[in-house]
Amino acid sequence: MKKIFSILFLCVGICAFSQQVESIENIFNDKISIRALELYDNKVWYSGTDSKFGFVDVKDPKNQKQIRLSEDKLQFRTLAQDQHSFYAINIESPAHFFRIDKKDLKAQVVFTDTTKTAFYDALHFVNDKLAYTFSDADKDHALKLAVYKEGKWSMLKNTIILNEGEAAFAASNTNISSTKNFVWMATGGKASRIIRLNLKNEKFEVFNTPFIQGESSQGMYSIDFNDDRFGIAVGGDYTKQDANINTIATTNDGGETWQIQASGQNAGYTTCVKIKPGSKGKDIIAAGDQHISYSSDFGKTWKKISDEKGFFVCQWIDRNTVVFAGKDRIAVMKLK
Repeated sequence: MKKIFSILFLCVGICAFSQQVESIENIFNDKISIRALELYDNKVWYSGTDSKFGFVDVKDPKNQKQIRLSEDKLQFRTLAQDQHSFYAINIESPAHFFRIDKKDLKAQVVFTDTTKTAFYDALHFVNDKLAYTFSDADKDHALKLAVYKEGKWSMLKNTIILNEGEAAFAASNTNISSTKNFVWMATGGKASRIIRLNLKNEKFEVFNTPFIQGESSQGMYSIDFNDDRFGIAVGGDYTKQDANINTIATTNDGGETWQIQASGQNAGYTTCVKIKPGSKGKDIIAAGDQHISYSSDFGKTWKKISDEKGFFVCQWIDRNTVVFAGKDRIAVMKLK
């Protein structure tokens, strides 16, 4: 009986980590830092440093184009889209909200936040008519949210007060996630919490997490939700990238409670996490600028599948293909 259980356990372990990398190929190179990606029309769209915005065709990488959204050397760490346009917000004040037409790539500023503390961390569309973005807080420590509704951007009043030293990370444009019913936002720093917005009644709730926190460099950097219940968060400490205690957590109740996973048994600091489409949360890929890791059991255990460095953000193209971007390049990974 012991032998049977041993063989069964071994088989489960092998199956859990059966995901392997078939190939990884650079499809774009430039002097740029990219922390936000969108997929549209079989192309990877990006925003980055020096006001750069553009695309590269996944099937024909020679088909690519880059423009500058501004004559100033702005830094972009956000990017999102609706049916007709892309949207990007530069970090630092004044924060300009750019809209880029998908047909002719003409860009215009449609909203500006001149507050000195403006620093927008992520931008996310729930659907074509509704989007949210949030910035570092003002002096009163109130959560600073902007909403896109009825074709216009405006500041959203709320009563969420952040703790002293609590903020968010503009790391991969993925510390916001949503379903049809909820929007989640992850904070970090001296406190790392989940803020949940109920889209039906427009009420906010805030939940504590057991994630690593307490220092300005610590906390959740990226979240992803499969449905109203299951979600995953990753992060760590960017000043101690090998540290891997309390850097991954999952929830099964929509963010109200979180369970630490693989503490001390993961590759460390991670900036982006994405659930595989159609896997219902079972298969998940994650990227940090020192590794690419994979989980086949709802985030409970992880295997480093690549030592590729310099990636900050990733996105599934299909069930076997993932695009990565970061320092000076965009790459496509094939899985088998």
